[in-house]
Amino acid sequence: MPDGLKIGNLAISPPVVLAPMAGVTNVPFRELCRRFGAGLYVSEMLGARAIVEEDERTLHLASFGPNESTKSIQLYATDPAAAAGAVERLIDLKGVHHVDFNFGCPAPKVTRHGGGAVLPYRHRLYGEIVSAAVKAAGAVPITVKFRMGIDDDHLTYIQAGRIAEDAGAAAVALHARTAEQLYSGQARWPAIGELKQAVTTIPVLGNGDVFEYADAEKMMAETGCDGVVVGRGCLGRPWLFRELAEGFAGLPMSRPPHLAEVVKIMVEHAQLLVDWFDEHRGIRSFRKHTSWYLKGYTVGRDVRTGLHAIETVDDIRAMFDGIDLAQPFPAEAASMPRGHTHGPRPVKVPYGYLEDPEAMGPLNAAAAVAVSGG
Repeated sequence: MPDGLKIGNLAISPPVVLAPMAGVTNVPFRELCRRFGAGLYVSEMLGARAIVEEDERTLHLASFGPNESTKSIQLYATDPAAAAGAVERLIDLKGVHHVDFNFGCPAPKVTRHGGGAVLPYRHRLYGEIVSAAVKAAGAVPITVKFRMGIDDDHLTYIQAGRIAEDAGAAAVALHARTAEQLYSGQARWPAIGELKQAVTTIPVLGNGDVFEYADAEKMMAETGCDGVVVGRGCLGRPWLFRELAEGFAGLPMSRPPHLAEVVKIMVEHAQLLVDWFDEHRGIRSFRKHTSWYLKGYTVGRDVRTGLHAIETVDDIRAMFDGIDLAQPFPAEAASMPRGHTHGPRPVKVPYGYLEDPEAMGPLNAAAAVAVSGG
């Protein structure tokens, strides 16, 4: 198994990338995950147009913590000019070292305007966006993430990979589901292998259903991909990055944390959020993480419900009074569903969008609105 990954001028070891997730992969969560293991940690998805217009909220989301030696950001774009302008500003204003472009978002608010996971169907426009970003970036590597396609009748991943490769992208990543699948069923890893066979000069990363090191090892062995992108598998389990680092290094695996250790991690996570935002916003942001952290543990409904109403970091500790904190991590919890599980669902696309894949536009103007943090 390879122990590292080269994306342009970046050396990433182990070959693991944190998938951007709206409202999750902010500075505090990235900091917490980084404490457990190395890899590439990417920001939440930000709107290219909002970056160009220097929207205050978006620029704050484009911030980095003091320990982020590699500054990595994901962008959403629907036109070449905005893509190029955003890349230039991120390099100038934020000193970013890597920019990833999201062409895999299946959210209706994005696809119904011709963006996200449906945009590669307009392959000329897609190619122009990637080319413009690469030219604007100079030595900063540009990567591209996409899905298999809109649905099984409109698969685009092989063409999207080749276009990105020809345009100068430093790597591509495939979430091995269609937009129609959303997050349902199983990721179709053979598609990652097909993409690896088609894209031969840059790294190909695989995404979808990596919940444990064994999954990452199996994906890479079966598909030949150069690295893995981890999304929902790390929700409530930031120590997954320790497991991945140990596995790729051939080291003995640390045991998963007991509940007492999980509670300590929860408190640390909440405090990081409070320090980054403020107590009110930080705690509200943390509440959604509580159910992920407690997957499989026996804590009772009152605790689970109460954690969704906490107001302070101390409230977290208080919720576990009288709970057996010696409980080991339940092995079956590693692969329990976390985050989005919905789908399949028909994909919303603009009227007439599928009639001409050669079309360059114009897209609905709403496609260029700020889509920051999801």
